[in-house]
Amino acid sequence: MAKYRNKKKSFQTVTFKLSRKQMKSLKNYCKARKTTPTKLIKKNIRYYTENFSESMPKKFYATSNQLDMFKEPKSQDQTELF
Repeated sequence: MAKYRNKKKSFQTVTFKLSRKQMKSLKNYCKARKTTPTKLIKKNIRYYTENFSESMPKKFYATSNQLDMFKEPKSQDQTELF
């Protein structure tokens, strides 16, 4: 009977910076909830890290600049009110 070796998992490291106030807040929250900052962050991003490895729904793609909706239409029938 052949022995199978477990395939080594590959992990990626993600880093980001927090201000002192943000870190203090994170630590206080974790202390109150009896968890660690790493577990808290992983739990909150789990939806995004597990559900989109194959395909991305169109609703999550960035759209074009939405400020275009405030532009006035170009029409020759416009009259000045003031």
